[in-house]
Amino acid sequence: MSAELAVVYAALILEDDNIEITADKLQTLVSAAGVEVEPIWFSLYAKALAGQDLKALLMNVGAPGAGPAVAAGAAGAAGSSDAPAEEEKKEEEKEESDDDMGFGKK
Repeated sequence: MSAELAVVYAALILEDDNIEITADKLQTLVSAAGVEVEPIWFSLYAKALAGQDLKALLMNVGAPGAGPAVAAGAAGAAGSSDAPAEEEKKEEEKEESDDDMGFGKK
């Protein structure tokens, strides 16, 4: 198991038990699992996860409204322009068919 994965699992265990995620608690769990991790990782993860709701983050992974696609969609929805939607249609039309590549002919 990788060091980062061990720390992530430890953070998930703490969150599941509604225990505050601290560097010491992460280190205790990872040590109990017998995984060797450099001490810097515990403090980095503890600082990164401080004040975060991991359950909410996990529930929203891949949900609409998350990620870079939102910015593009929001710009189009705001009425700025229909250009992105038109570009998508053009790209779809440009896709090659099997006949264009010579697969449809015998």
